[in-house]
Amino acid sequence: MNEENLFQQISEAVVEMEDEIVEELCNKSLELSIPAEKTITKGLVAGMDRVGQLYEEQEYFLPEVLTCSDTLNIGLDILKPHIRTEVSDNPIKVVIGVVEGDTHDIGKNLVKIMTESAGIEVYDLGRDVPLKNFITVAEEVKANFICMSTLMTTTMMGMKTVIDMLKEYNIRDKYKVMIGGGPISQRFADEIGADAYTVDANEAVKRIKLLAGN
Repeated sequence: MNEENLFQQISEAVVEMEDEIVEELCNKSLELSIPAEKTITKGLVAGMDRVGQLYEEQEYFLPEVLTCSDTLNIGLDILKPHIRTEVSDNPIKVVIGVVEGDTHDIGKNLVKIMTESAGIEVYDLGRDVPLKNFITVAEEVKANFICMSTLMTTTMMGMKTVIDMLKEYNIRDKYKVMIGGGPISQRFADEIGADAYTVDANEAVKRIKLLAGN
């Protein structure tokens, strides 16, 4: 079985909520010495991206999405211990969370995993995070980045509120603000004054390193 075929089967198994197949194939990828982060990106995440499309097309609904995320997590649990983590003497510090009012954290969790594997220090606030907490924790840990996500249009403006609070406290220049999630776009990021918008976890890591000058 070649890599592309394996990744395709993992992706399809996530979409079809086939827990045992995901478990078997993720273990198989390790036996084949395929880098864990590659299997995550091209297999598990690709499958979850398809689930997101099905949700947008109203072929899948929230129960299916949650079940697919459980299947995804089975694969992540197998692969995470095998991610090759970079070590940095002066790590970039990132505060990350899902904005208040939203409990969808699949995308946020993927960004956390991939950023940590890149040697970035991540402070995960979880989901449904009170907006002021992003700033409070960023100040406490002397973070470089505040990263926010949401899957709901009704909570998007919470991101602008955080940016407005940073301005109000005269600390906007201390942080790079990066946002993402299903309804978020580059246009929205520009409108609210965010420093960056990314569509997936891999792009998030690249953008963080670029903005940090690494």
